[in-house]
Amino acid sequence: MSSELTGRLAPSPTGAQHVGNARTYLIAWLMARSRGGTIRLRIEDIDSPRIKAGAAKQAAEDLRWLGLDWDGETITQTDRVALYEAGLESLKQREQVYPCTCTRTDIAAAASAPHVGQEGPPYPGTCSHRTVADAASLAAEGRPFAWRFRVTESPVFTDLYAGKQRIDLPSLGGDFVVWKSAGTPAYQLAVVVDDAAMGITEVVRGDDLIPSTPRQLLLYQALGLTPPVFAHVPLVVGVDGRRLAKRHGDTRLSALRESGVKPEELVGLLAWSCGWIDEPVAITASELLPLFRLSAIPQRPFVLTAELLRNIGYHA
Repeated sequence: MSSELTGRLAPSPTGAQHVGNARTYLIAWLMARSRGGTIRLRIEDIDSPRIKAGAAKQAAEDLRWLGLDWDGETITQTDRVALYEAGLESLKQREQVYPCTCTRTDIAAAASAPHVGQEGPPYPGTCSHRTVADAASLAAEGRPFAWRFRVTESPVFTDLYAGKQRIDLPSLGGDFVVWKSAGTPAYQLAVVVDDAAMGITEVVRGDDLIPSTPRQLLLYQALGLTPPVFAHVPLVVGVDGRRLAKRHGDTRLSALRESGVKPEELVGLLAWSCGWIDEPVAITASELLPLFRLSAIPQRPFVLTAELLRNIGYHA
């Protein structure tokens, strides 16, 4: 295998893995394996209040059930806090972060108008006058604070699947949190530090994370690290056009497995949804290796219906 080409699977144990996750994992695995690359597994468990007991073990079982393997030891984020602390320290030394005492309520109240989407209102820069040295006095006063990264530009990047992307970071959120007031790393910093440390050269994930990419590119640049290339693929949605959730019924991989669905049936359905086979017939992940083409995946989200699930033998 080529050590120069390394992809990753990065489940978050905040809940059970579902059909939508499976499709993205399958694409990521095939993209690396079809070119002789390495695959690493990382459990993204730093969001501790939302972590579900046993979900990490279940995620690994789900991946194995799908026929997806990985190389080397499994990386767990909660074991790597020292690495993230070192990354934060590096940003502090360059004055690229500042202590922020604003709450979400403060930021929402300062917004001039409501903003659509999950990003929330842009950060108004209330604390951006502060320097790293101001953290000491805030700590002495017992005032909790997060560390916020200074956004000075909006990197343009070319996505391997979605093409050239221009995201206006100042209007989409502005300066962003890299370290939470609770004393834990935020997603953006942890992911960048991990992908660099693990030698990840390509990242395949859902297109809902496109807005995260320019933020991560800024962090790669600030930390002097080489970024991977990115491929953001369409999500799996319900008949209402919204991303899969409990409202669409039980689409957990564990539920499919327990009901007797064979992994080859699900993989076949996902392969058909990606345009690699002409009809949803049973096939293994390994059998798809010569058929994989990123460009064949339809641009629109894949609508998962109850009928499609029934056709592979799933009766929720």
